[in-house]
Amino acid sequence: MKLTRAVPVLVLCLIVAGCHHSSPTRKPDSGPVGQAAAPGAAIPASQLLPALRPVQFIDVTSQAGIHFQHNTGGFGKMYLPETMGSGVAFIDYDNDGYQDILLLNGTDWPGHPTALHGSTCKLYHNNGNGTFTDVTHKAGLDIPMYAMGVAVGDYDNDGYDDLYITALGGDHLFHNNGNGTFTDVTKKAGLGNKAFATSAAWVDYDRDGHLDLFVGNYVQWTPQTDIRCTLDGVHKSFCTPERYKGVSPILYHNNGNGTFTDVTKKAGIYDPTCKSLGVSIIDYDGDGWPDIFVANDTQPNKLYRNNHNGTFTEEAVSAGVAFSEDGVARGGMGTDSADYDGSGRFSLIIGNFSNQMMGLYHNEGNGLFVDQAPTSSVGRASLLSLSFGTFFFDYDLDGRPDILVANGHLDPNISKVQARVSYAEAPLLFHNLGNGHFKNVVDQVGDQLKRPIVARGAAYGDYNLDGNLDVLISTNNGPAYLFENTGSGNVALRIKTVGVKSNRDGIGALVKVKTAMGWQEQYVKSGSSYCSASELPLTFGLGQQSAAQEVVIIWPSGQVDHLTNVAGRQFITVTEGKGITANRPLNGKA
Repeated sequence: MKLTRAVPVLVLCLIVAGCHHSSPTRKPDSGPVGQAAAPGAAIPASQLLPALRPVQFIDVTSQAGIHFQHNTGGFGKMYLPETMGSGVAFIDYDNDGYQDILLLNGTDWPGHPTALHGSTCKLYHNNGNGTFTDVTHKAGLDIPMYAMGVAVGDYDNDGYDDLYITALGGDHLFHNNGNGTFTDVTKKAGLGNKAFATSAAWVDYDRDGHLDLFVGNYVQWTPQTDIRCTLDGVHKSFCTPERYKGVSPILYHNNGNGTFTDVTKKAGIYDPTCKSLGVSIIDYDGDGWPDIFVANDTQPNKLYRNNHNGTFTEEAVSAGVAFSEDGVARGGMGTDSADYDGSGRFSLIIGNFSNQMMGLYHNEGNGLFVDQAPTSSVGRASLLSLSFGTFFFDYDLDGRPDILVANGHLDPNISKVQARVSYAEAPLLFHNLGNGHFKNVVDQVGDQLKRPIVARGAAYGDYNLDGNLDVLISTNNGPAYLFENTGSGNVALRIKTVGVKSNRDGIGALVKVKTAMGWQEQYVKSGSSYCSASELPLTFGLGQQSAAQEVVIIWPSGQVDHLTNVAGRQFITVTEGKGITANRPLNGKA
């Protein structure tokens, strides 16, 4: 980055009228047997009914009991990490169906004259009534560290989600003990990356049923190797990443016995020119194997295609996602992927530095992506913003993925240099209008989400189980914000996947849902956004349809489960090879 640059049970008949389990005889990218229209067929705009009421995002942070202050540790040294901020996560760590919240934090630098006691990450337990309780100490997570990013996943398949936290000076793997506590097993697991790590993601890249781990690293920086930079020749300023050498990302293979092996070079991932800030797992070629996209800062982005044999081939340049349209490596921050146009192909969104606009890379289906941002409202609206956390989510449940972007500059005095650019910036909320078109509607969802903040991490999750996706945003050296989605009146279907032959979380499973509007597709995934983790359960917007005609789940193992006539307004658990094994009604009307 540069500072300046140009649950209760429903009546069974309401849940599902039919449930079939298919053996893995079809290709993973084939559609449901006997379907009339292929999954991914575009949803006709005429079938997408308007919301019943306008969505509002309400700041419920204080009333929910979340009291948090991020600490950069800064005291005049102007260290590069002070500009970066930390991520956030939704995690149902106790399996009660309600998403809990993890907020990452920095800590004081050595020599800080006024050390802030209690500057640690914070774990907030969801009480199920709209409030949270700080359980950090009880959970064993009150460990001082300069935390950056987080990945949520059940790496040992014991049924409880674990935490991998990236941090300056050494990452941490926290094993979920299943009793409300976590144990730091970093050394025991053979982990402990000491680099300047940022975003991370769990991914079963070899589909052996065990979650592997991808970790993005930024630059070669420590307090001891800090470079003195200045803008006026006198006062120290924050250096740009060009002044520091890059660091290769790391790929750890899960050995299936609680330990991991660094296979970065063996897998073809090693590249010390990378300066990675965002990671998105995307099956961009539709072959059923997870590929890895990395958003780099001032270096070309990377797209690692999975070769199905434990190795990857880097294809970002040939795929068209390495650079901007004019061949420039931009300041890539957060990233995410989704089938936003009903094509059945997963495209990419990338947050970039101010004066660069975001990247909206449409997957053309032939191995190529085309950046649609320069000719769309996404590009125009984001040109002046410095975009960190970003993700696709269907905030109004109309069946089309929308986009949220969390913005905030690095330099508190940037407006003195560039009058049209500010330090605190409003988020962007792009409503998906269909046919590949978006509109920024942040001014239409209430006065609270559009307030300028110095945002960094961002994630989504349905914290109150009403079917509407809420938003969690961190700020640099400031508070975190929880925004409740009041809902549009459209119908939601929430799906939790439980793997048997596949990894327990079902990460990597492709879930397809059909209504009268057409097909929607989502992957159960880890990673995305900036240093953050959104919830693992999937939420599908059914519009005003009361049920999904079909639900098809293609698991990483190759198993295919096919459900029919699945009612909306419920949260179902689908277990690999067994169909619906649990369900509960949603608390609201979604």
